Amino acid sequence: MAFPYARVLACERPTRRSRVCETTPAGPRPPRLLDRVRAAARIRHYSLRTKDAYVAWIRRYILFHGKRHPTEMSAPEVTRFLTSLAVNGRVAASTQNQALSALLFLYKDVLELDLPWLDGIVRARRPERLPVVLTREEVRAVLQRLDGVPRLMACLLYGAGLRLLECCRLRVQDVDFASNQILVRAGKGDKDRVTMLPEAVKPDLARHLERVREQHRRDLQHGAGWVELPMALARKYPNAGREWAWQWVFPATRTYVDRLTGHRRRHHLHESVLQRVVKEAVLKAGIAKRASPHTLRHSFATHLLEDNHDIRTVQELLGHRDVSTTQIYTHVLNRGPAAVRSPADRMFLP
Repeated sequence: MAFPYARVLACERPTRRSRVCETTPAGPRPPRLLDRVRAAARIRHYSLRTKDAYVAWIRRYILFHGKRHPTEMSAPEVTRFLTSLAVNGRVAASTQNQALSALLFLYKDVLELDLPWLDGIVRARRPERLPVVLTREEVRAVLQRLDGVPRLMACLLYGAGLRLLECCRLRVQDVDFASNQILVRAGKGDKDRVTMLPEAVKPDLARHLERVREQHRRDLQHGAGWVELPMALARKYPNAGREWAWQWVFPATRTYVDRLTGHRRRHHLHESVLQRVVKEAVLKAGIAKRASPHTLRHSFATHLLEDNHDIRTVQELLGHRDVSTTQIYTHVLNRGPAAVRSPADRMFLP
């Protein structure tokens, strides 16, 4: 008899009144499966996005098999689910591998099952793709069609090699004008690194921070001025959330009230704001490339290598774990097809 697994997904939707799932006898109810997934991800300090992605894939896996309990399924069900993603959903290899990682996390770390068939599941082979890179003239054309805060953020992406979310999550204390450095905290892989602060950006950034400081002063006068703090710093330093050093460099235009603390906070600017304006700027510039804010980071790395900077230095500035990741940017240097003269040029050109 199949296990009545509807309760795994029941009570997952937030309701105004607490409801009791009548699937267990009186007494403390065991945690639901998806709650166990969230708890296991938090224990391992997974990022919020990774946790949400894993929960979504596990829920989709359960619904795909008619709400059967994962302990009742094995390799054929996992393979059937992944095959459906590739054949019917036509998802990319990275998406398929993310779904597989979520299921491996479910069986190994949440359910703690020692199943030999887990090691036999083959991951999809990710194709090697070259990054989209803008020339210096194209970067200048894009930046000229931006203004205000989006232009300043785009200049930091190109001038410091920041990722989009790294730029959005910059705090005031992370920008060192005296040393011309930017401290990137908890970047990809939860790693800190130091990168450069471009001289060309410093005047505009200083004026921007003065405006942000005035806005923060007004928020404090109205009982607001709080920001979210990482980890448990809010408990260790109860008033740090209102200090100037912890404020976002690029705050949002609106405030919100945190449900747990009741503080009126201001979040950082959402990444979709810069994504939208950069896409519009690329279209207005007439550039026939699929450029995005992350393309400015690719251009930063490529142009540094063009200027004969050491690849190890570029690796540290980008925060890559392995130098092989940085080597992909050498495709535009005079070491590949660009260094070879076509025989057609020798025949028809003087």
